[in-house]
Amino acid sequence: MTGPEHYTEAERLIAGRHFPADPDLGDPASYHPATADDIAQAQVHAILALAAATALAASPAGHMPIADYNAWRATAHAPDVRTSAYDAETAGA
Repeated sequence: MTGPEHYTEAERLIAGRHFPADPDLGDPASYHPATADDIAQAQVHAILALAAATALAASPAGHMPIADYNAWRATAHAPDVRTSAYDAETAGA
């Protein structure tokens, strides 16, 4: 499982989970509290995602390879801003 896949799984495990302490969630009858197991699994996946991102960012080139960067950007639903030219330009840095 890749870092972005771990991140996505952590989001999936807690998606739609409502916590009654939040007054902006509407009708309390619609609450679906996350179970302790959901939270524990989400936490493990989030930690593995963080470890993957940290390891990739610490590459000898000083930045994450473009393919991995783009996978993380897609996972975060953010537009791509780097190009492969950036990798070539900074590879010798």
